[in-house]
Amino acid sequence: MQIAVQEALKGMRANHGGPFGAVITKNGKIVAQAHNMVVKTNDPTAHAEITAIRAATKKFKRFDLSDCEIHSSCEPCPMCFAAIHWAKMRKLYFACTRKDAANIGFDDKFIYDVILGKAKRKQVSIEKIDRTNSMKPFQEWQKKQNKTRY
Repeated sequence: MQIAVQEALKGMRANHGGPFGAVITKNGKIVAQAHNMVVKTNDPTAHAEITAIRAATKKFKRFDLSDCEIHSSCEPCPMCFAAIHWAKMRKLYFACTRKDAANIGFDDKFIYDVILGKAKRKQVSIEKIDRTNSMKPFQEWQKKQNKTRY
């Protein structure tokens, strides 16, 4: 966790993004470490956990990190929490809480409320369109013989 915190400080001090860091380990050894890069990259998805996951998958040349663990300096946001699941990691350690993050201006309560259907306002208007024509890729995927499941 100390290295995740050092990453958070490093990124924040370099004005790369918010004060968040993450480390991915395998068998107790660090395989990737990263910090928030949202400001540096102009990428709203470049959170510390996502950046660390990208580095680990690039290193291993695989998308399955089920043999790895992640240490995050703060409780992951919904996007990062989902990415940890998509990477199939089995253990998450975090230090600061989402309430701690909210107290310094990084409040993701609205996103949680949207997910839970409790939001009082809408930021994104959602409309389902053209399902019939859009089913073609799904139909082909279902028949595809050499697909890689993930």
